[in-house]
Amino acid sequence: MVRQQRAHRRPRRRATFASVLGELLLTAGVLVLGYLAWQVTLGDAVLGEQQQQAGRAFAQELDAAAGIAPEAVAATPLRTDEPPAEVRAGDRESFAVVYIPRLGEFERVVGEGTSREVLDSLQQGLAHYETSAMPGELGNFAVAGHRNGQGGPFTHLDEMRLGDRIYVKTTEAWYVYEFRNHEYVDPSAVGVVAPVPQMPQVPADGRYLTLTTCNPEWSPAGRLIAYATMVGWSPLDAGMPADLAAGLGGA
Repeated sequence: MVRQQRAHRRPRRRATFASVLGELLLTAGVLVLGYLAWQVTLGDAVLGEQQQQAGRAFAQELDAAAGIAPEAVAATPLRTDEPPAEVRAGDRESFAVVYIPRLGEFERVVGEGTSREVLDSLQQGLAHYETSAMPGELGNFAVAGHRNGQGGPFTHLDEMRLGDRIYVKTTEAWYVYEFRNHEYVDPSAVGVVAPVPQMPQVPADGRYLTLTTCNPEWSPAGRLIAYATMVGWSPLDAGMPADLAAGLGGA
């Protein structure tokens, strides 16, 4: 008679209160983190739209003060001669609007100084390094913005491509810069806002624009830098540069 061997079975573990509680807590933690991430992303979108609306409103104020129709578009090419001298703004005062088509609908106000009041403001969001040049001025016009949080104006700054244009509108003129390259640096690398970026001992020999933000996302561990050089300017009363107007649907 053939003996039948019974398969050896491992005893089943019984779920303990501690194991069930642990799994529930882990699941709850994942859900909470997901919800918080969603809330922050949604919050950035809402705050960013408020900053965007503030940018449009301030741009219209600049036009109104100069007696210019908001839909006016420049009919002449950019000038490359000496631009007008910009009057330096007072602390925390709004003085310019920056347009970056590569980043989508991007019209943000620049305030003077890199205080939290400017960086976190729903009426501004971009902050001018007070020791750097003014727009169009010989030297380096340097601007900071959040990568994430408070509207996150520079969340996608790493997506800039060679030749992308950046437009700066002031009470005097439109200044047009073209993106050149990115650089990743430590927070202590203050040379990026020098008159000649990263060459603090060299006198200014051109007109630069430097944008700074945190890197990586959600971390102040490093800095992402975007460099651009000025390619021309146009008087404010000449109207918006034609290529920008076309991109915004105005031409």
